[in-house]
Amino acid sequence: MDNLIFILFETDIYKTKSSRIFKGVFTDKEIAEDFANENKIESTISCAEIIEIEADTFYNNI
Repeated sequence: MDNLIFILFETDIYKTKSSRIFKGVFTDKEIAEDFANENKIESTISCAEIIEIEADTFYNNI
């Protein structure tokens, strides 16, 4: 699908919403994963969380 976007967050190891730090919006999941790896988001105390969203659609509680 062409209308998918991927939102990258850095979170704690438990992936709680309150610990999310926004890192970027990407058009491809591989690009988001590469960005996370290059910027060392994955560690012993944090992890990367990539959320797939359909563009031009309204969501609650993301």
